[in-house]
Amino acid sequence: MTARPRRLLTVCLGNHCRSPLAAVILAQLGGDAVEVRSAGTRDKWLGQPAHAEMVAAAAARGYDMRAHLGVHISREMLEWADVVLAMDAGNLAALREVADGSTVPKLALYLDDRDVPDPWGKDAAAFANVVTLVEDGAARHLP
Repeated sequence: MTARPRRLLTVCLGNHCRSPLAAVILAQLGGDAVEVRSAGTRDKWLGQPAHAEMVAAAAARGYDMRAHLGVHISREMLEWADVVLAMDAGNLAALREVADGSTVPKLALYLDDRDVPDPWGKDAAAFANVVTLVEDGAARHLP
């Protein structure tokens, strides 16, 4: 009998840049050992593709985000996950508002002690930097 894959949920503000990127990176690097989903704490980009600049920055490093469509966080998603990884402290605080006693212990920052900066409204270099940060931080979450 094989062990169930580790369930990782990545969360950012709009599920438009950072969390879908983290989900793709974790899924690609983790392979069959993980099942990864992403969501946003706000529903502005619900059902929409990832930010074009993030898709391009990810593609330049070998990650395909083209299938992503924005999702809003739900209590069911928190219950599904083994670990819920917030991209920044603001998202972590928003998750604590949705979580209950059984799901709060699953919450953590993706980079443990610092935020993954939001590249929204910045140049291509900011998006590329986020890809590097997320990729460099991935190993700590993989079995």
